[in-house]
Amino acid sequence: MEKREYDASFKRMAIDLTYARGSVKEVALELGIDPGRLSKWRQKEGTPIRSAEGLTDEQKEIKRLQKELKEAQLERDILKKAISIFSKGDGRYTDS
Repeated sequence: MEKREYDASFKRMAIDLTYARGSVKEVALELGIDPGRLSKWRQKEGTPIRSAEGLTDEQKEIKRLQKELKEAQLERDILKKAISIFSKGDGRYTDS
């Protein structure tokens, strides 16, 4: 079996997506990565500090919408990266 290597930006996007979705297994399945590998990446990065205590309903709604936006942006970035990887050399999906 071929050992795949991932660049730092892909790892960061995958880790961020796991925090946005709340599920390492779901993201790993979607990206075709071993869940154990993704968990190790998260452990190396450390857990982000998040606190929702003491927030008003409006602030909670803003946080929720920001989380949705971040998830959508991460998914878009991952898809862009996948397109660039899969279309190297054929020129079908590039801007040029």
